[in-house]
Order: sequence, then C-alpha cells, then structure tokens
Amino acid sequence: MKKLLSSKYSAGAVNAGMLLLRLGVGALMFHHGYQKITHFSATAQHMPNLLGMGSTVNTSLLIFAEFFCSIFLMLGLFTRLACIPLIVAMSVALLKANNLDFFGQGQLPAVFIAAFIAILFIGPGKISIDGMIGK
Repeated sequence: MKKLLSSKYSAGAVNAGMLLLRLGVGALMFHHGYQKITHFSATAQHMPNLLGMGSTVNTSLLIFAEFFCSIFLMLGLFTRLACIPLIVAMSVALLKANNLDFFGQGQLPAVFIAAFIAILFIGPGKISIDGMIGK
C-alpha cells in the first residue's frame, strides 16, 4: 500500500508506462488508419479540401499519419518525429470535423492529442527501437 501512494518512481516503471502508452494509442490510431485505407474512396469523398490540395491528397496524408506513423509509434522507431503528423492530424480533426468541441464529439481527438504530446515530450522510453539504438 505504501508503494501505491508513493510519489517516487523507477526508471523501469516509466519505461513500462511509455511502452503501454505507445502501444495503446498506436494500436487505436492504427485501426483508424486501416479503416481509411480499406475504404479510401468513401473517405476521400467526405474529406474536406484543406489548403487547396484536394481531398485525395488530404486523405493520403491522413492515412500516412494514422496508419504508418502509428506503426512507427508502436515500434518506437522515430517516435518523436512520428508524433508530429499524428498531432497535426488530430488537431485538424478536432478543429474541422468537431468544431473544437472538447467535451462532446471532439473528446477522442483531444485525448489522442494529449497522449501524442506526452509521448513527444517524454520520448519512447528504453523499451523501443529508438531506446535500443540510443537515440
């Protein structure tokens, strides 16, 4: 019980916690990206035309972020770089699709943003490819 209420932490606990966070949000985001790949044409039809790039380009960028960057995140490879497109994608989703409704429909993108920012600040931990190669 003493350990449960303690504010002390070990490096192993931080590394295990980062692994769980990376795997959890990475797997959830991977699922979203996989759904967009399998239904590419339907997703592209509903995608807004941001910055005049066209809905197909925007859908491709979103799939890159949600599918491929989430794979990098789960592996712990280029973790901090992989977080940046994910933060941008979820910020656009929160802003455009959910009208900054943090406490309504936009809760999920807001939680993803918070998790990705935490990973960006803290790093992947030692239980990752980045941690093993010393990045």
